[in-house]
Amino acid sequence: MATIKIKQTKSRIGAPIDQKRTLDAMGLRKLNKVVELEDTPSVRGQIRKVHHLVTVID
Repeated sequence: MATIKIKQTKSRIGAPIDQKRTLDAMGLRKLNKVVELEDTPSVRGQIRKVHHLVTVID
């Protein structure tokens, strides 16, 4: 399957708890960390939920 690289570009401080848990589930715990996840509908939904905190890298 295809993969997506996701980078956390903004701080989680002040974000609601559900968004913090979404970042944790994606493996993003520190600023500027990059993770590579499979391109699935569930991962796309997680990205959509925290789109203001992350950047998708090509």
